[in-house]
Amino acid sequence: MTLLIISFIAGMLTVLAPCVLPLLPIVIGGSLSDARDRAKPYIITASLVVSVFVFTLLLKASTLVIDIPQSFWTWFSGGILIMLGLMLVFPTLWEHLPINALVNRKSQALLAEGSNKKSIWGDVIMGVALGPVFSTCSPTYFVILATVLPSSLVLGLLYLLAYTVGLALMLILIALIGQRLITKLGGAADPHGWVKRGMGVVILLVGFAIIAGIDKKIEAALLDVGIFDVTQVEQQLLNKVDTTSSDSSASTPGTTLLLKNEGTAPELTQLSGYIHTDGKPITIGEFHGKGVVLVDFWTYSCINCRRTVPYLNTWYERYKDKGFTIIGVHTPEFAFEHMYDNVAAAVKELGIMYPVVLDNDYGTWNAFGNRFWPRKYLVDDKGNIVYDHIGEGGYDETEEAIQEALRELGTLSKRMPIGTVTGATDVNVAGVGSPETYFGSNRNAYLANGTRGKSGVQVFTIPATIKPNTLYLGGSWNMAPEYAETNTPNAEVVYRFTAKNVYMVAASNGRSVVDVFVDGHSIREAESGVDVVDSSLDIGEDRLYHIYSGGSYESHTLRLHMRDPGLQVFTFTFG
Repeated sequence: MTLLIISFIAGMLTVLAPCVLPLLPIVIGGSLSDARDRAKPYIITASLVVSVFVFTLLLKASTLVIDIPQSFWTWFSGGILIMLGLMLVFPTLWEHLPINALVNRKSQALLAEGSNKKSIWGDVIMGVALGPVFSTCSPTYFVILATVLPSSLVLGLLYLLAYTVGLALMLILIALIGQRLITKLGGAADPHGWVKRGMGVVILLVGFAIIAGIDKKIEAALLDVGIFDVTQVEQQLLNKVDTTSSDSSASTPGTTLLLKNEGTAPELTQLSGYIHTDGKPITIGEFHGKGVVLVDFWTYSCINCRRTVPYLNTWYERYKDKGFTIIGVHTPEFAFEHMYDNVAAAVKELGIMYPVVLDNDYGTWNAFGNRFWPRKYLVDDKGNIVYDHIGEGGYDETEEAIQEALRELGTLSKRMPIGTVTGATDVNVAGVGSPETYFGSNRNAYLANGTRGKSGVQVFTIPATIKPNTLYLGGSWNMAPEYAETNTPNAEVVYRFTAKNVYMVAASNGRSVVDVFVDGHSIREAESGVDVVDSSLDIGEDRLYHIYSGGSYESHTLRLHMRDPGLQVFTFTFG
């Protein structure tokens, strides 16, 4: 109930967010362009709200949207606004276009009427154009998108509805106030009058501003002076609600939570795809009475998960002929990890031969009550969870639990020696002194020189003094819930870490180059004993990048120079 109220308030506050303020002239201008049409504000607002709703569901339901670069939505919104603005400034424009000879006259008249007279179509198009833009301005919106919807469709839709209702009420209020003012002026209804043409100019300017990125500069300026910083209010409200989707990857040696007969294991549910099953569904229940199953929750960009894979592969090969199998449940942490081809490529890269299922909707994750990557549940032949381990480590203990379950099944006569594991990485967890660090506004708890939890553009300045285990950004960044994206060339990241290896989850709409410096030197010039990955990285694929490998567990200052805009950084992990 608390999040429902917060969602409603968040919708109202979104109207005052810095990323929306530059767009309000569109809503107000569209409503004022015919002040005698009292339905106009409601139509534009309803269309915008429906657009936000549909756009949100597309983000969750279709991996196709994930592949569409942000630049598309910029051109989509800006282009439609420019078209509508031109029709208001030049009301007879459509009559003189060559396309008239190719398009049915009635359809052409309908489109022109929608912009210049009283048809709803122009108003609908105007509202639809702004939906993707309005869907980036609220921490609460992203909590609904990333957390609630995957775990509960009904609750997610309810909270989303509350958010859009709050947004709609505020937009209608603003539009009606403006409409009442403009009715006192003459010429509001004349398609050739100064009111409509003036609003057309405003809409044109905003359309060009969106395409050119000027709206982001306005947003950055508003943030710099601290005007309308309503997202802080939202963040404080959200801090009172436990709505986080997970406790993140576990880099500790691991914790054994359950031993022996914890109860029947839940079944795999709401799966989105299957790998190494010949395309056929797989269940835990099919092994009851004849096999032991190790359920492994993982995600391919998690370094802690990847380091456990050699052990899993070894156990699978060693015991698969004795009634043992592994089911890898791939529950994505980031949007790009929903894509089947990306997961399949990671499975191939890691040499995984056991079955893997895609848990894109968090159905199985929630059924098990899981909150960690990686996590292993051992299910015996009776369907009971007899062993539960969080994180890395505990490998001998886990293999011993597998053997015991197989002995009870009767397929293993005696205890076997614990064998060596090819390709395993020996991690000195005690030597790793830096935590996993997220860049996105949902979880950027270690960000030092900006506003944590704030979505939208922020301009950062790196201070002279750098504290350990603290994230510093430089330049202009667009803070999305899952990642921070470089908004201009030559952005920077500075982080003082204690570890042997540094990994970064990153993606790019195109090819982005990152220059890597350690302790002020190009990484190729770093001290002897350092196994250099490269002095620069080409970021293209959505994946985990190994950006530094040192000779020992020591403290260093890492600086990344991002040459290009459009680079998305999700997280740092250390090992």
